Amino acid sequence: MASKTAYKRLTKEYKHIQEEPPPYITAHPLESNILEWVYLIDGPPDTPYTGGQYWGTLVFPPDYPFKPPAIRMMTPSGRFQTSTRLCLSISDFHPKSFNPAWEVSTILTGLLSFMTSEEMTTGSISATPAQRKQLAAMSRWWNSTGGGTSTGGGGKIGFGDGGARFRTDWPEVDRDNWQWMRDHKINPQNGRVIAASTPIHTKSEATDMKEEQVAERIAVAERASQNWFSRNKIMIATAVIVAWVAIGRVFQHDVTAS
Repeated sequence: MASKTAYKRLTKEYKHIQEEPPPYITAHPLESNILEWVYLIDGPPDTPYTGGQYWGTLVFPPDYPFKPPAIRMMTPSGRFQTSTRLCLSISDFHPKSFNPAWEVSTILTGLLSFMTSEEMTTGSISATPAQRKQLAAMSRWWNSTGGGTSTGGGGKIGFGDGGARFRTDWPEVDRDNWQWMRDHKINPQNGRVIAASTPIHTKSEATDMKEEQVAERIAVAERASQNWFSRNKIMIATAVIVAWVAIGRVFQHDVTAS
């Protein structure tokens, strides 16, 4: 539970960030808990992240602003490990170096600055500019589909949840993402461009289509698992009958001839 100081401070900062959002950054607290915020970073121009949509969380301690928040990024970026606490001077890895005068906007601006650098720390990863550009191009799809799957995920927020958490945190953005996928003919199952002859599916249609494909694959596997005799018994029986009739005619011809 937030202290009185933390509640007052975060309420004030939410109002401020709504009125004067930092460049490329949007953020808001959860309705159920003012200590947990979600943010979106739009990949800035002239970087490998251009066009990307990066979603993450800030979890503040009850005694904020005297201690910093835990910072995580959920969207694969090629810069940070997903759902992993990041070791930054503005994060809970370094409470003694945190300045209570820093606000949410300061923290997120610092995160963006670090993201566009090449400095390494706990939670950061290396990737080529091409890999980061590819991830940026798939980020909207990934956020709204949880990586194109509805099960599994090892408990990590976002991955494998079918986009449920993102949809809860950013309902309007999620709707825009689905429209973007339809406009750009993106397959919801794998994030790839759909062939011109393939119809574009809604979320519910994509789920139904996936179930049908699974059922078809099971049927194919069952057919393949049957032995050759079982799958061709009618053909074998027909061949035996034809051979028997042919032998009978030959035998009858020999008897007549003799």
